[in-house]
Formats: sequence, structure tokens, C-alpha cells
Amino acid sequence: MGYLLLEGGAEFGGAMREPDLRAIQLAGGPDAPIRILPTAAAPDNNHVRAGNNGVRWFQSLGAREVESLPLIDKSNANDSQIADALRAAKLIYLLGGFTHYLGQTLLGSKAWDAVLEAWENGAVIAGSSAGAMVLCEHYYDPGRRKVEHGLNLVSNACVLPHHNTFGKNWADRLKALLPGVVLLGIDEYTGMLMEAGEWTVYGGGGVTVYRGDEVKRYENGQRFVLD
Repeated sequence: MGYLLLEGGAEFGGAMREPDLRAIQLAGGPDAPIRILPTAAAPDNNHVRAGNNGVRWFQSLGAREVESLPLIDKSNANDSQIADALRAAKLIYLLGGFTHYLGQTLLGSKAWDAVLEAWENGAVIAGSSAGAMVLCEHYYDPGRRKVEHGLNLVSNACVLPHHNTFGKNWADRLKALLPGVVLLGIDEYTGMLMEAGEWTVYGGGGVTVYRGDEVKRYENGQRFVLD
């Protein structure tokens, strides 16, 4: 298996250099193929701008083979060329935006099957905000005020993005809706990266882990394990 990187939002700037540089290193270095999925930004037609921002960001970190893929709907998600590009990638990055749209577009698609194949072959799978949320077994859709089944790369978990701004306000509601599920409150400008079963915090903020009534916060450089 490869690596997982969950980020809390406000990607592509400042303190995000630290987790993203580590992701590039794990992917194989500056020449590793990086593919960005701007799918979550498609409902408000922001996918081109958001994808281009991601390309410029990773290029600024020294990456030389970065592309934003035009995966913006279910039809694209089942496009064989897009699936092939994802299968060959070493770092796949899911942008933030509309969480439920992203999750439903990828679910059961050829593109998602290709992401899983890349991960099984050692790739880094990363997501910020909505992109991080859908990678877990559960995600909260604030627009519909419902908990949905995610893509389940992180079992028994649910991400609260932007935790240092509005995400922390979801904690009590989600503890009631998801008893027994670990809640991961990830601050903006912060990532948690899984290597060999252990998570390390990178960036400018922290990660708050809710296990029932137990709450623990981990800062930059600290490590923890999820059951």
C-alpha cells in the first residue's frame, strides 16, 4: 500500500509546503507524476481555476510533471483515458469544494478503481477539506446536514476540516450521529500523513482527535495511531 495525506483546508500556500513536500518525496521526488482532481470545484464552475492553482503550487515546490485532470462529472469519472492517467500517477490530490458531489462522482467509477490501484502500487493519495473528507469511511455533508458513506480509505473515521475556524462546531453533532467513530479535526494549513500505519502532523496548525468523550490534540511533528 501507499500513503495517505489528509489536509484541513486553505491548501496551496504557506505552511502547506511541509506536508506537500513530504508527499512529493514519498511519491518519488520531483519527477513523480502528480495528478490533481478538481472535481469538488465543478458545481460552481471553479474547477479550472482551482486545478490550475494546484498545478502552480506543486510546480513551485519543484514538481515537474503535474497535471489537473478534467474529471468534473460521472461521465468523466468513467473515461478510460482519465483512469489510465490516475493509474500511472504517484501522487493523486483531491481538491476541496462540494463534498457530496465529489463523493458521489467518484463512487463506483473507473477513476476511483484506478486511484485504488495506484495506491496499492505505492502512490500517495491526498485530499484537502472535501477531498480529505470523502477519503474516510464517513463524511458529513453540511449542505444536506447528513452523514454519508465515504470512499473508506480510512475506516471508522470522519474528518472535520477547517477545524480551527468552523469545523470544530460540527463535533458535538457528529459525536451524536456517529457514536464510536473517530473524528479527526484538522486545522487549516495542516496535514496528517500516514506512513506504515502511523500518522504524523505537518504544517501550521494541529489535529484534534475525538474518541467518544476523549479529546487529544497533536501538533506539528507529533505522531499518533488510529485504532
